[in-house]
Amino acid sequence: MNLPASFRFSIDRGGTFTDIYAEVPGGPGFRLIKLLSENPEHYPDPAFEGIRRVIEEVTGQPWTPGDAAVPIDWVRMGTTLATNALLEKKGARTGLVITHGFRDLLAIGRQNRPALFDLHIKKHDAIYSGVVEVEERVRLKPDGMVEVLTPPSADAVRRDLRSLKEQGMESLAVVLLHAYRFPDHETLIKQWALEAGFTQVFVSHEVMPRIKLVDRGQTCLVEAYLTPLIRRYAESFAQAFEGACPDLLFMQSDGGLVPSANFTGSNAILSGPAGGVVGFAETAWRENEHRPVIGFDMGGTSTDVSRFDGAYDWVHESRIAGVHLQTPQLNIHTVAAGGGSRLFFKNGMLVVGPESSGAHPGPVCYRKGGPLSITDANLVLGRLQADFFPHIFGPEQNQPLDLAASRRAFEGLTDEVNRFLQEQATSLKTVEEVARGFVDVANEQMARAIREITQARGHDVRDHVLACFGGAGGQHACELARSLGIRKVRIHRFAGVLSAYGLGLADVVRERQTPAGVLLEDESPLSIHGQLLDLEQQARQELRQSGYSGNEARAFHYLQLAYQGTDYSLMVTGNSVKEFTQRFRENVHREFGFLPENRPIIVQALRVRVVGTMSRVQVPPQQTGGVADAPPAHVDCYFDGKFHATPVVPHESLAVKIRTTGPALIIQDGSTIVLPPECTAALTDEGNIEIEVPPRGPSFSEAQYDPVQLSVFGNRFMSIAEQMGHVLKRTALSTNIKERHDFSCALFSAAGDLIANAPHQPVHLGSMADAVKAQIELQGDSIREGDVWVSNHPAAGGTHLPDITVVTPVLENGKPIFFVASRGHHVDVGGIAPGSMPAFAGSLAQEGAAIRSFKLVDAGKFQEEGISRILQHPGGKEDGGQTIPGTRALTENLSDLKAQIAANRRGIELLRELVAAHGLETVHAYMDYIRMSARLAVTECLRNLAGGVDREFRAEERMDEGTVLRLRLKVSKEGKGVFDFTGTGAEVKGNLNAPVAVTHSAVLYCLRCLVGGDMPLNQGCLDAVDFIIPPGSLLSPSENAAVAAGNVLTSQRVVDLVFRALETVAASQGCMNNFTFGNDRVAYYETIGGGAGAGPDFDGASGVHTHMTNTQITDPEILEQRYPVLLRRFSLRQGSGGAGRHHGGEGLIREIEFLEPMHVSILSERRVHAPYGLKGGQPGRKGENLWTRNNGETVDLGGKNEIQVEAGDRVRILTPGGGGFGPPAIGKSKS
Repeated sequence: MNLPASFRFSIDRGGTFTDIYAEVPGGPGFRLIKLLSENPEHYPDPAFEGIRRVIEEVTGQPWTPGDAAVPIDWVRMGTTLATNALLEKKGARTGLVITHGFRDLLAIGRQNRPALFDLHIKKHDAIYSGVVEVEERVRLKPDGMVEVLTPPSADAVRRDLRSLKEQGMESLAVVLLHAYRFPDHETLIKQWALEAGFTQVFVSHEVMPRIKLVDRGQTCLVEAYLTPLIRRYAESFAQAFEGACPDLLFMQSDGGLVPSANFTGSNAILSGPAGGVVGFAETAWRENEHRPVIGFDMGGTSTDVSRFDGAYDWVHESRIAGVHLQTPQLNIHTVAAGGGSRLFFKNGMLVVGPESSGAHPGPVCYRKGGPLSITDANLVLGRLQADFFPHIFGPEQNQPLDLAASRRAFEGLTDEVNRFLQEQATSLKTVEEVARGFVDVANEQMARAIREITQARGHDVRDHVLACFGGAGGQHACELARSLGIRKVRIHRFAGVLSAYGLGLADVVRERQTPAGVLLEDESPLSIHGQLLDLEQQARQELRQSGYSGNEARAFHYLQLAYQGTDYSLMVTGNSVKEFTQRFRENVHREFGFLPENRPIIVQALRVRVVGTMSRVQVPPQQTGGVADAPPAHVDCYFDGKFHATPVVPHESLAVKIRTTGPALIIQDGSTIVLPPECTAALTDEGNIEIEVPPRGPSFSEAQYDPVQLSVFGNRFMSIAEQMGHVLKRTALSTNIKERHDFSCALFSAAGDLIANAPHQPVHLGSMADAVKAQIELQGDSIREGDVWVSNHPAAGGTHLPDITVVTPVLENGKPIFFVASRGHHVDVGGIAPGSMPAFAGSLAQEGAAIRSFKLVDAGKFQEEGISRILQHPGGKEDGGQTIPGTRALTENLSDLKAQIAANRRGIELLRELVAAHGLETVHAYMDYIRMSARLAVTECLRNLAGGVDREFRAEERMDEGTVLRLRLKVSKEGKGVFDFTGTGAEVKGNLNAPVAVTHSAVLYCLRCLVGGDMPLNQGCLDAVDFIIPPGSLLSPSENAAVAAGNVLTSQRVVDLVFRALETVAASQGCMNNFTFGNDRVAYYETIGGGAGAGPDFDGASGVHTHMTNTQITDPEILEQRYPVLLRRFSLRQGSGGAGRHHGGEGLIREIEFLEPMHVSILSERRVHAPYGLKGGQPGRKGENLWTRNNGETVDLGGKNEIQVEAGDRVRILTPGGGGFGPPAIGKSKS
């Protein structure tokens, strides 16, 4: 390295600390500095303060900005400023201009709730302060052209813009329907806004010209909300240099640098973490090694993981702080596990997080009265040493970490653990064993995140190198690598500030993108190539205009490709259409295991990225003194069940290529690296640490109950179900599964009991075990390797016919050892109405193909002919004698069934890996223990409800058509519950009948909500309860009864019934608002959210799905692109939530205009009986379903109906609000 002649600063301005890596004149050529990001008593800005301190330390003189004797080449900065402002709602006061009918769309989002079992639904507040709806409308014609239906009125829009300006709006976001294809109206409104005096105007087609109104709109809104703040900061930072600001570049979320003028809100969200990704990618990846690298950045409150394989891994859609962003970002997966993660013992399990002790008060050892955290566990185990950690604690901020306090706290928690173990008649734990157990659980949670970015996307995690950085990562890296089967760990010498160091290695970039929406086969290669070259020239010109003078800028061409009719797309790079196509197919096959047959490829967008390499930080010479004669200290560290005398090795005492064998603690500047026994570490020529991790053989641990292993296995079981869901979502073809996420995946014991599920749809989860057990009973001893069964019949554990369950056995020595299953809502399975949700079905046969059991895969061969015959010819007849139609969507059925098979196959692969690692006996034992944990949690919950005495709770509800639902819940003081539905009305000649499995699901959901916290949802939740459900009743109908609405409506009303009896929460909308339309060409199904009920200490959420469903709703632009309809309105139904001390959530209004004749079906509840309030709270408003014919006549459809609409007809659905809780205060407003 040639010593620099000037200063260069790479600055990572984080939320807690600001890290600076500086190249400086003179030896050793660099400086590192860490400052508090907020310390107003000592300095106004940490970045500028760090620059001042470095310069004055090097020169020995006070520094005056602009001093020519102190040359500064450049400053590069990554910052969490945008992220923090978004989380804390501290952006600019922003107005939203949006197409008429959609004023609440960006607040509604995708209508799903963030946490499945939280009755207090926490949606992020809107970040706009005022809204203008513009009377303008365009539509996409079938030939791809755009038709202007209503142009915007200049006078009306200008008047509304003036009003926003008078309300104090600083920034403006303009979001119009289909503007990605037709930007003219947004361009006009931008011009009018500038004329009205707005200086910050952002239009969605310029921010991100891609389909999806919600995502593009929220991205544009974030741009408008955060960009003024960012620009103010950049300007004030530059002004601090008093007219002599050096070259200033900021890191974007995509890993590229841009000048401050081009640094905007939506591209700044991951500015801070992106520097770390560039840092490990540039320092840990070896081109000739052919091994991808996983970045592992563990901090105090969370851990970021990412992947690099010679090219950056970008995502183009993400969700941060409740906002859906549609912008290129590095694929960084964050998990709530860090040094500050809190530790709990719950229901026989060790639980880590997600709560964090934070920096204040911090862990127990920080001497501020904080809670037990992972940092305390590492301190008790000797893996952190107070003598080698900064003495910055205590009242005077000069004391070390408090080991004694951490140990006392762990002694108390260990006593709690041992009391439980005594009850289980198993061996007791020491303090160290409990502390080590929590570390193991934290490692498993972080491993789960790494599997998400590797195994879930078709990569073998064992083929990777683990690159560790961040303050806490070194304490966990080796054991985390070993648990994943990774053999090599790399830790940079500047690991503690690698996000800052990475900024000095990044390139300057500019991107251009344009939408396409054409078939790849219809576009000539010359046309695509020409469009890409045009974009490249634009990007190169912008790069030159931003000050880049390099002549060697590289251009990368991308196409965003998707199979026609699907929403999952991939951005692939290439130099020709042939190469683009080949790479797209390779990526799809790697992730999904197969390629769709005869399905055209759509070009969704063209993108060009131009990269200019600027001067980079140099690699400074290593500062090592060779191997010391004796390490400065030996300490006791806990490994493998005992303490080891462990040397403390300063990083600088290591020698190049001379290996140090663990156990050892390697002390770096700002971090400690734990080297376990048998692992070996050595320095590379650059002075970085490379660790070899020997493989861990099979761990056939004892099958005896252990709370540590229970927590680890619980995470593994859940991870397997989640990965099944990833495969299903990405592989499926239908909108229902791919976009609405109307599916569930789960693992089952050899007896068919639910063991673990991913958090998908509650109505599926409690009923799938019945479906698996039915197949076990039907198949008997005929189960063979390679068989897969399919079923949807209510008498075989089904819920309603569109929900098809695929069951696959896992065999050993010819006998089942587990089962895996996936359930998905198919778009159509035949029946008397498109979508297989007829409003007036009087028998099961009229609802479509009913499959009790069919061998979908026989000895490994997919039975396409057989399943097609069943779906196309259900076999029933209508009342008039006509044959009941078969499926109207066979292609989607077959594709989705194959996707379900693929999901099950993935679950089997991962279960077999688990058995290979731990042994079948142990895995079976922990399936039983995880069930025990759930049973204990529910028992404790019921015991608390009883309050020390036997209690009885009663409630009654009426369905809209009058059928009574009655519950008598008896809870013993010991925590045993009996759900007695005696008195519920008889089975009806209609489709409100709910199979027994549906009631099991509803009660399971209620119990899981009541328990709260983080606990496994499995069969154990129902072990503490019994059911009495009268045969022949609405909740236990005969096997040929129609059930389409029982699954989607009656299930919601059963939940209302339970919560009414317990007075837990006011009624939510009590409905899923099932809306179906179709003809001989298309079929579409959706469920629509509404108002959530209020609780004793919270308001109900608005415009959200509640209780037994959590499906997303199709984006307006996707809906109109694929179906001959116009979505005229989708907004909150103001005033529909019940008043109360805490008010109920507002329902929704959704209005659709049909452009050609269609058959329409609506299934809904709460159109007669309003959602109840509790404890004096008022009921929510009832829902309405209105049909407006093209002649202007309006008809109330009631709650359940089927109609034949003509072109120009509209259907408006007004969904119910939630009930209020507690009497309203006098004069209290609901606003």
